[in-house]
Amino acid sequence: MIKAHFVDESMLILEKPEGMLSVPGRGEDKQECLWSHALEQWPDALIVHRLDCATSGLMVLARSKEAHRNLSIQFQNRVPFKRYAALLDGDLGREDGWVNQPMRCDWERRPIQIIDHEQGKNALTFYTNQGLENYKGRTVTRVSLYPITGRSHQLRVHAQFLGHAIIGDHFYALEDAKQIANRLMLHADLLELEHPVTGERLSFTSPAPF
Repeated sequence: MIKAHFVDESMLILEKPEGMLSVPGRGEDKQECLWSHALEQWPDALIVHRLDCATSGLMVLARSKEAHRNLSIQFQNRVPFKRYAALLDGDLGREDGWVNQPMRCDWERRPIQIIDHEQGKNALTFYTNQGLENYKGRTVTRVSLYPITGRSHQLRVHAQFLGHAIIGDHFYALEDAKQIANRLMLHADLLELEHPVTGERLSFTSPAPF
């Protein structure tokens, strides 16, 4: 059962579980996704944006072509405000800052993304340090991540660039930091946007499950 944080005739705010695709993938075994579950309850649901399969948290779906157009333009113009909670491997050792590192897909190792200052697209992330924690005997740093741009795997690659990959990241973390957790410790915990009909600024939160 997908948790709904908001429902009206124009849009849905749903919580995607970790390990679930946002939209169907290629192959019969990849048809179950957040969208397919949403369609069971709301047959008019339309996808506006995506989260990585391994990432959990808040997503907005539209319920009409007009709302879909409005919300899509909002995302294109970076109107929504998004925050993610994450556990980074080790002691980050700094309070907050920016990562401004262009990225592109490593086509020979898809879906791996890499930093590339010659061919990469602009990618910008702000982060704040929320303090050290102990996770299964390992020192980790809880952070809030704010993606200004929306590149694929952006937060995961930028965390790796800082030298502190996200715990449980099977693409970018050190081997022991991959194995210590049974999920990627990344959760979309805040989403603010404008209602596609009324224009009212709305804010939704979902506490990280870790």
